[in-house]
Amino acid sequence: MAFTQQVTPTAPAAADRRVGFDVGVLVLSLLLVAAVAVSGALINAGETDGWYAAADKPPATPPGWLFGPVWSILYTAMAVAAWLVWRAGGFAGARTALGLYALQLALNATWTPVFFGAERLFLGLVVILALDLAILATAVAFRRHSRTAALLLVPYLAWTLFATYLNAGIAALN
Repeated sequence: MAFTQQVTPTAPAAADRRVGFDVGVLVLSLLLVAAVAVSGALINAGETDGWYAAADKPPATPPGWLFGPVWSILYTAMAVAAWLVWRAGGFAGARTALGLYALQLALNATWTPVFFGAERLFLGLVVILALDLAILATAVAFRRHSRTAALLLVPYLAWTLFATYLNAGIAALN
């Protein structure tokens, strides 16, 4: 008695659709962080030459040109991390992790207009402290779905903690 495997003609088409959907979700994740990045850049554009340039800054403040490249790398890593979590658990299976991700993204998007746009330095500090906690919670939640995704958030957390130091220093000095 011979066993034969029957392959339905729709199996390759289904796999192709899955790959297309995976790529689509990755692109959507990249576009979402790009929207946050662009909105922050637009708000921040005139301020780096305005009040911020004249503000007293704490030691170890990096040059302004460094922020764009660093944030570009961090935003890309964030998008890939969210995509990995989605791939591991789907939207329903990773609801808490992706909800925390959305929260930290919203806090990230909020900080720039508060700190740079409104020049509310101490309120910016409150927002960025909440962001620090939200990133940490997101990384812990991501770890349950993908170790790689959690690790991709570590540089983001480190940079945001450094930005918290800068925010606190600028608020205290000005």
